[in-house]
Amino acid sequence: MKRAFQIGFIACALAAAGAASAQKLEPAQSEIAFTFRQLGVPVEGRFAKFSGQFAFDPNKPEAGKVALAIETGSVRFGAVETEGEAVKSDWFNAAKFPQATLESTAIKATGAGRYELTGKLALKGTVKEIRVPVALAKNGAFTVATGAFVVKRLDFKIGDGEWSDTSMVANDIQVRFKLALSGIAAP
Repeated sequence: MKRAFQIGFIACALAAAGAASAQKLEPAQSEIAFTFRQLGVPVEGRFAKFSGQFAFDPNKPEAGKVALAIETGSVRFGAVETEGEAVKSDWFNAAKFPQATLESTAIKATGAGRYELTGKLALKGTVKEIRVPVALAKNGAFTVATGAFVVKRLDFKIGDGEWSDTSMVANDIQVRFKLALSGIAAP
């Protein structure tokens, strides 16, 4: 309930600033995916449900705000059995922690069309500061934000118990995203 209130508060604050209605995430054209190694073999996954709120001007990135919410129970691997295991308590514990969130604390320009977002990633009851490189480019009717970063799964207790052995499942999770945004000018 507290997390829903925080996301609701952010949405209201963005709306009050006049940005939320003009800037919108287009989930059907977007993707949040990840790769990890299990017994040395790469395993691909993605999240089917996520939302976001944005207040961002590429010419004034330091004034920008980003808030993403990912439904942990929407994890997809293309195998029903694996998806069923991933939502259990040793992994995402989707019943207790239905959302992962990322809220920006700072955004800075790092080059033409490139930015670094610093923010708080909340996942499975743990909050860590992360830095995320982001590239913005115009693509048809949308401005597309792309990037990738690494999360250490054990920092968030993803793969607890017998799964904490990193020789079975690697600790590094490569997260990739492509977010199609409307209402944001291309840099």
